[in-house]
This record gives sequence, C-alpha cells and structure tokens, in this order.
Amino acid sequence: MKIGVSTYSFLDAVKAGEMDVLDVVQWIADNGGEHMEIVPYGFTLVDNLELADAVRDQAKKAGIELSNYSMPANFVRRTKDEFEAEVARVKEHVDLLDRMGIQHMRHDVTAFTLPPENATIEYFENSLPQIVEGCRRIADYAAQFGITTTIENHGVAVQHSDRVQRVLHAVDRPNFKTTLDIGNFMCVDEDPIVGVSKNLPYASLVHFKDFYVRPFYHDPGGGKWFKTVNGNFLRGSIVGHGDIEVREIVKLIKRSGYDGYLTLEFEGMEDCREACKIGLDNLRRFWEEA
Repeated sequence: MKIGVSTYSFLDAVKAGEMDVLDVVQWIADNGGEHMEIVPYGFTLVDNLELADAVRDQAKKAGIELSNYSMPANFVRRTKDEFEAEVARVKEHVDLLDRMGIQHMRHDVTAFTLPPENATIEYFENSLPQIVEGCRRIADYAAQFGITTTIENHGVAVQHSDRVQRVLHAVDRPNFKTTLDIGNFMCVDEDPIVGVSKNLPYASLVHFKDFYVRPFYHDPGGGKWFKTVNGNFLRGSIVGHGDIEVREIVKLIKRSGYDGYLTLEFEGMEDCREACKIGLDNLRRFWEEA
C-alpha cells in the first residue's frame, strides 16, 4: 500500500500561480507522499513533452512514483468520425503515459456535465454500445505498453456502482478495471460504503475524498456547494473532516487485501496545501489503525 496525492488537489494554487506541477511533485515528496496522480488541469503534458519529461524526471529525483493519469473523454458521439477522433485523441495520451513510464490510466466515457434529461438509465443504456467500444479500443491499444485502463465512478451517467460494473463486464478486457472513488458515489446519492463494497473487487486504484452533505431541504447558503442528481448539497472537505465514513471504508479496503495505491483528492474551501497535509496524515493514521 502506498499513499499519495492527485495534482487536482492543488488546482487552486496552480491556477493562482502559486505552484506549478513541478512544485506539486516536490510538495508531495516533502510531505510524506509516496506517489502522485496526474490530472492535467491547470497545465497540459500531451502537447508539452518537455514538461512531461521534466515531471517524470522530477518525480524520480524526489523519490515518488507516478501512479496514475486521469483525463476527460467522451465516447458518446453523434457521428462515426467524431467517435474515431475521440479514440485517436485518447490514444495520444496513452502514448504519453508510455513515454513517462506510467502504467495506470483513468479516462471518462461520457461528458462529465450532462443536462438533467440525460442523467437517466435510459441515456446510459442507449449510450452503452459506444462506451463499450471506446473502452475496448483504448484498453487494447494500452495493453501493448502494459498499461491498465480504468473507468471511474465519475460523471452522472456512469457514477453508480451498478453502472460501473455494467461497463466493466461488457468491455471484458483483463487490463480494464475501475478507479474506485469513495466519495463520488454521493454525487448520485449512493451510500459510499455500499458503492465501495460492491466495486472494490474490481478496483485497481482507490481515490480518497471527503464531503460535507446537507439534504435538499436545508440549503446551506454560500460556498463551494453543489447539488447531487437528486438535489442534495455536497461540499468538498479535508479527508477525515466530512460526513463520509472514511474510517469504516478504510477498514473495508484493508480487510479486502487491497494493497495498491491510495490517492488523496481535495476539492474543498480550505487552503489546499494545509488540507492535503492533514488529509495525508489522517489517511495514513486511519490505515494504521484499521
């Protein structure tokens, strides 16, 4: 088991010009992280190979692993040409991973933001053939490099544990698994303990985040609150400070025998550096106590 942090956790500092991705690499190493997940928001690598090489070399110098690369993708397209263009675009990122020595990838399968009329089981089932074909094409391409590709419970169309499993079984590739995010189930109002329990057998990487939650009839007012598919309110918190039963989920994961990467994600209102330090310490402590 190795604990690390996603670059996404530092997005506020990166966007403010207070850190760049190389600073993030060093911060993680200096604060006890053992690996880093790359989420190319606030910077790009696929079109900046000089920076990609610098990140790879800096991580090696700092003594941390590059555990995962997470990117948006959308295989639900109106035309065959658009679908083929999206597959080709994602393959370029697979090539980048091979260059950087990263062996794990998470790509989305539909647009992250969908209108309410598309956040339905009907939309999911109608879109499934394109989703499956896109995932198979990327998994098969990545296999030659020894790269595992994954679907995350991310984006309302494929965020429920059952829908993730539906895609996993339909794709049916040995190197296609799930990046299991303990918090994202809440975005579709699924109990995280239930979602984690159901999808843990298929997980090749685990994301740890935490949320504050308020019911739809208790509008909390200002701040970084957003709504679930059923209108409840969520706001990112420091891991261990929110309403998710993080300690119980850690116990589930540890008792399952999972021994891979644990990746901290933070998207709350606190200073991202302080929040990540507290979250890292909490996650390590929870694991040791489990």
